[in-house]
Amino acid sequence: MAAPPVLMRPLPPPKSAVVPMPPAVLPAAGLAGVAAALVLPVDRPGVGWLLSGVAVAAAVVVADRRSRAGAGSFTWRNAGWAVLALALLAVGTVRASEWLFVLCVLGAVVTGSLAVVGERTVNSVLYDMLALPVEALRAVPWAGRGVGRFAARRDGVARRIALAVLAAAALVGVFVPLLASADAAFAAVVNAVVPDLSVDVLLRWCCVFVVVALVVAGACYFLAAPARRASVDRPHRTGYGLEWTLPLAVLVLVFGLFVAVRLVVLFGGTEYVLRTSGLTSAEYARGGFWQLCAVTVLTLAIVAAALRWAPNSTKADRLRQRVLLGALSALSLVLVGSALSRMWTYQEAYGFTVLRLLVEVCELWFGAVFVLVGASLVRLRPTWLPRAAIGTAAAALLALAVLDPERLIADANLDRAAAGKPLDDRYLARFSADVVPVVSARVHEPLRTCVLRQVLSGDTPDGWPAWNLSRSAARDVPLGPGPGCR
Repeated sequence: MAAPPVLMRPLPPPKSAVVPMPPAVLPAAGLAGVAAALVLPVDRPGVGWLLSGVAVAAAVVVADRRSRAGAGSFTWRNAGWAVLALALLAVGTVRASEWLFVLCVLGAVVTGSLAVVGERTVNSVLYDMLALPVEALRAVPWAGRGVGRFAARRDGVARRIALAVLAAAALVGVFVPLLASADAAFAAVVNAVVPDLSVDVLLRWCCVFVVVALVVAGACYFLAAPARRASVDRPHRTGYGLEWTLPLAVLVLVFGLFVAVRLVVLFGGTEYVLRTSGLTSAEYARGGFWQLCAVTVLTLAIVAAALRWAPNSTKADRLRQRVLLGALSALSLVLVGSALSRMWTYQEAYGFTVLRLLVEVCELWFGAVFVLVGASLVRLRPTWLPRAAIGTAAAALLALAVLDPERLIADANLDRAAAGKPLDDRYLARFSADVVPVVSARVHEPLRTCVLRQVLSGDTPDGWPAWNLSRSAARDVPLGPGPGCR
């Protein structure tokens, strides 16, 4: 007897083939791409990054509202994430530190993605954090079909737009050179606004245009057919609590014992610990900091897993979860404080650096996340916790930018030098223009001029899109002769 045929369910067509591109997306993406190509300084922090971010945000909002006949899909929550993303991009206007600005740009990508996604989707938190770059890549065939439909329209809109652009470009190409040759002041303005159109500049413009236009198209692509929202139903949980209760209780006991030992050390036992271990105070601090950081990260992973999968269907389950996770979070805060004190001791002995400051900020963020975990135990509905943790990370990055980290490090190292400890002037000279006011005010000649010359050695004039407050102020600091500079 012949086997019955197997009926295969047809695969659903890709979203790009189902959802047509709204007419407003192409001009919005094109205008945002042109604006970013003209003002984005890809090689340094500057005000152009903020202007490009504003152009992208405006293009997405306008295209979304035009596509929905004035009823946009953005809420105050989306607006909050968008403002946070623009604030991170605005750091490039006031701070010259490149490593800090790279972190801010990465943070702006994450917060900008959350601004587009809005409420949680059924996808993972990682997807929600990277929705903009992911959807920008997925929107390429969607945008290609939209361009094809636009070019094939019978009303000749594409042809008229092309003719208008060519006519405007021809008029600018004829009249601007004539007016510039007729007036020196106008020529100076033109030279300041229009860069040299070399091959490198044109290639950079094309790359920036493509990237920014795809980001706008990706955001509109997501909004045109958004992913399904996460349901309010609780995830599947185990029905037996012993496999969670016993490990968490043991971990709480271990942490409690560690905290008790730390309290003994705090109240007069430091000399005994150092004498029995044969280490100096700084070596003891360095030897324990990274281990405590690893413990903190692992504990956060365990707490997150327990919040998601541990049983909480009965009153006893919920009480057990609150007690164990609350105790674990409280004890973890003590571990965070211990790690911070160790790193501070180590920096006072060996000096302050960017890496050491960043790990301290990460430890402080871990402490803030444990506080959020404690708050989530009140109702045991931690669905808001991942985004709250991301928001606190972005806020910590903004706070770090406001405090001016390179100035803080330079000040701390100069304080050590004033106390008779060695100063690593070569490390100080590798900083950006953010340290120029501190070095100018606190370092004596001839070392002052030597450090400032190395800080400003790679400085080149900024066009107006690359204007930066720190670099602009640093150029006004007078330099001495600086004899004997290494």
